[in-house]
Amino acid sequence: MPLFLNDADVKSLMSMSDCVDVMEDAFNQAGDGKVWNRPRSRIRMPRGFHHLMAAYLADSEVFGLKTYTSFRSGTRFTTMLYDSNNGDLLAMVQGPRIGQLRTGAVTAVAVKHMSRANSSTVGIIGAGFQSRGQIEGVCAVRDIASAKIFDVTEENAQKMADEMGDSLGVQTSVVGSAEEAVTDVDIIITMTTARTPVLLGDWLNEGQHINAAGSNHWIRQEVDDNVIRKADRIVADSIEDAQIESGDLLFPIERGRVMWSAIRELSDVVCGHIKGRESDQEITLFESQGVAITDVAAANFVYRKAIDAGMGQDLPLDA
Repeated sequence: MPLFLNDADVKSLMSMSDCVDVMEDAFNQAGDGKVWNRPRSRIRMPRGFHHLMAAYLADSEVFGLKTYTSFRSGTRFTTMLYDSNNGDLLAMVQGPRIGQLRTGAVTAVAVKHMSRANSSTVGIIGAGFQSRGQIEGVCAVRDIASAKIFDVTEENAQKMADEMGDSLGVQTSVVGSAEEAVTDVDIIITMTTARTPVLLGDWLNEGQHINAAGSNHWIRQEVDDNVIRKADRIVADSIEDAQIESGDLLFPIERGRVMWSAIRELSDVVCGHIKGRESDQEITLFESQGVAITDVAAANFVYRKAIDAGMGQDLPLDA
């Protein structure tokens, strides 16, 4: 009988460190050609959107889909997990925490493979729900001492600084501009819904790693063309997805600043097909849109843990 798992179950069953390991395995499977990933599709309605993503992980013997709605009243997430041997529904996982975990954990995997090993400072542009998962993920793979936070709403930045400083034991500070947030830090994170760049290449220093994680629609562009030009290495979670919805890449490619052939996938880095960084002087950039293999992998982990722990609610569905 399939299980229903809610947000409280997810929080109890999966830590950020757990999720980082799960994401690493998912991208390893992708690098070995053992996954199938369907890019996000969207249905626009007069009052909101419906989004759908699907994937199959052969080694894990599961497939599934994430569906979510975004209306003025809020965003609601559901992941459906199935057994690839017989098509049985295994679990329905609801709530935002699993998505926050997987998004932060994918950032963590990129940071692990692409940032300098001695990175200890972070600058974050954007202080929303997902930004908290970003710093949580980075702290799971690097010994972070301090984080600077900027948001157009200072109150949001201060709230995040207080929360994350207490929970992670990191020195946090609120700064007055995006430029100040990224000056003299090792790792830069952008997590916004900006349609015009919030990170400029003129602000960058050698050796920095950038995680651009907010631009998952072609109309959004968090980093300017000069960031793309200055990056020595550009990696995406999925080139196929990026070609549909990464405004950070689509706009500069259209203007001839970079070519798709220069961009590689995170799975290639995780599997060791290419290096995430060649030297401490390189500027590296990870473009994260969010891919379905990560949602299915996270749901599978939570489901297996729930079975072992006897958690969740049975769903009495007909065969």
